[in-house]
Amino acid sequence: MKIIDKVNKAVEDGRCFWSFEYFPPKTQQGVINLYDRIERMCNLGPLFIDVTWRWGGKSSDLTLELCSNSQTVYGVEANMHMTCTNTSVSLIKSALEKAKDQGVQNILALRGDLPSGTVEFDPSIGEFRYATDLVKYIRSAYGSHFCISVAGYPEGCQGPNDVEQDIEYLKAKQDAGADIVVTQLFYDVDNFLAWVARCRAAGVTMPILPGIMPIQNYGGFKRMTDLCRIKVPQEIWDRLEPIKDDDQAVKDYGIEVAVEMIRKMRAGGVLGFHFYTINLERSTSRVLEKLGFVPAVSDVRPLPWSPSLSEKRAGENVRPIFWRNHARSYIKRTELWDEFPNGRWGDARSPAYGDLLHGVQVRLTSDQALRKWGRPESVRDIKDLFVQYCHGSLDALPWSDSPLQPESEPIRTRLALINAQGFLTINSQPSCNGAASADDIHGWGPPNGFVYKKAYLEFFVAPDSMHALLKRLSAEPTITYYAVSKSGELLTNCPEDSPNAVTWGVFPGKEILQPTIVERVSFLAWKDEAFDFWNAWSNVYEPASASAELLTAISDEWYLVNIVENNFQKSSASIFELFDGLGAQLPPNGTTTA
Repeated sequence: MKIIDKVNKAVEDGRCFWSFEYFPPKTQQGVINLYDRIERMCNLGPLFIDVTWRWGGKSSDLTLELCSNSQTVYGVEANMHMTCTNTSVSLIKSALEKAKDQGVQNILALRGDLPSGTVEFDPSIGEFRYATDLVKYIRSAYGSHFCISVAGYPEGCQGPNDVEQDIEYLKAKQDAGADIVVTQLFYDVDNFLAWVARCRAAGVTMPILPGIMPIQNYGGFKRMTDLCRIKVPQEIWDRLEPIKDDDQAVKDYGIEVAVEMIRKMRAGGVLGFHFYTINLERSTSRVLEKLGFVPAVSDVRPLPWSPSLSEKRAGENVRPIFWRNHARSYIKRTELWDEFPNGRWGDARSPAYGDLLHGVQVRLTSDQALRKWGRPESVRDIKDLFVQYCHGSLDALPWSDSPLQPESEPIRTRLALINAQGFLTINSQPSCNGAASADDIHGWGPPNGFVYKKAYLEFFVAPDSMHALLKRLSAEPTITYYAVSKSGELLTNCPEDSPNAVTWGVFPGKEILQPTIVERVSFLAWKDEAFDFWNAWSNVYEPASASAELLTAISDEWYLVNIVENNFQKSSASIFELFDGLGAQLPPNGTTTA
C-alpha cells in the first residue's frame, strides 16, 4: 500500500501517527538484531518504517531485503531510501524493478550523502544530478506505481542561506511527482513551523513529516548537529552541559526534549512525526509512551500474529502456533505455496513445507551466548537456565530471543515450576474465555469482539518423564497431545490429522476467525527446527566439551511434546496440575547449588 494513502487517511481522521527510520547494519549479527528490534517496535504502531541506503547504492540489496522482509514478515509498510549520488540509470532501474517485484511500493528519493573523503558535491559525477532528477525518472518510468517521498530542510540543506532556494527545490520535487516530505532532524520548533508556513505559501501542498532524533549522548549529538548544520536552541546546550558525561541523564533529557517538541508541534497542527531511531529502541518507545501515543489493539494486532503485506499472502489468516517466535522461518518455508489458509487450515500435506536450507542460528555471538548461558554441564544446569528465563532474570534462550510475552504473566510461576521438573517449555499460552478484543493482554482483531484461547504447552522432556506424563494424559478426555523424537517417532492421542484451533475470535458482522492451530504435519515440520536449536547452541562450545556433548545428547534422546487443554473454560492452572509430582525438581528459588 502507498504510504501517502495511509497518511491522508490519518489526516482525514485527525489522528496522530508516527514512523521509524533504520539503517542497514554492517554485520550479519547486526542484521539479525535489527530484525528483532523492528519486530518489537512494530508493537508501537508505526504507520511505516524506512531504511537508508549508502551512497552509490552500496547497501541497495540489504536495504531492499530489510524493506521486503519488514512487509512480508512483520506486516509494516516500508519506505526504501534511494540515493542518486554516484549512481547510474541502470543501477536505479535494477533497484526499482526489484522493489516492484518484491512488493515495496514506497521510495524516499534523495540526492544522497557525499562519498567518503569528498568535501563538496560534484553534480557531474553519475547520471543523476539532483533528487528532482530521480523523482522525474521514477515517475516517467513507473507512472503512479510508487509513492515517492523527498527530503525537506527547515534550516537549509547547506545552511540558513539556502532555505528559500531549498523551498523552490521542494516545490520542483512536488511538480516532478513527489508525494510526501520527510524533513531533516531539527531542534528549533518555532523555526520549523515558520518554515512549513513558507512552504505552503510557495505552493508546497505535500504532507510534511518532521524528523525527530532523540538525543542519545552528548558527543554523538554534537557531532551530528555540526555535520548537519543544525541550529540547537541555547537552552538545550545549557541543560546538557552539567550532565554531558552522564549518558543515562543525557538520554533521559533527550526524551524530555523530544516530547516537548512534539507537543508544541501538535499545538501547531502537526499530526505526523518521523523518528530517526539510529537503530535504537528505548528513547523512541519512551517518547511515544509519555505522549500517550498508544495504538489501538486492532491496528497493532489484527490477528495474534503479524499479517504479511505480501500480495500473494493477502487474506492469509491461519497459521500453526509452533512458529510463534519464528515468523521469518515460517514465511521462508512456505514462500513457494500457491495459496495460503484463509478461514480454515485445509490440508497441509500439499504443498509441503520447504526444507531448512541453512539450519537455525542462535541470535547471539559466541561471546554473548557464553556470558548469558555460561557453560552448562548437567541437565540441572539446563533446567536452571529455563527457570531463570521464566522468572525474567534471563531475557533469552535459543528458541526465543526476547522475554516471555505479557499474556504469560498469569502462568509465569507455574511455567517455572514445570521447567524445574525437567519439562523445558519453548512455547505456551494461557486459556482465555471471551476476553474483549480490545484487551491489552489477550486482545486482537476488530473492535467490539471477543477472543478465546485453549491452554497450550510445548516443551522438551526426557523419555522417562514423558512416558509418565503420557499415562496421565491418556486418562484426560479433554487433553490432546503430540510427542515426537528427533528421529521422527510420533506418539499422539489425536485420532485424525484435522487441525485443532487453539485461538479464535468472534467479531460483529464477521465469520468466526481461527488464526492459530495445532496440526500434525506442521508439528513434524517444526520439530526439525526445534531440535536444531540444541545443535546450534552446542556449536557455541568446543566440540568435545562437556557442554556440547550434553546439548547434543538432549537433542538426540529427548522428545518434543505439545499439549492442548481443549476445555477453554478451565482455568490456565488446570493444565499444570498434570505435572504434579513428575520429574526431579530444583530448589524453590530455581538456582543450582554447587
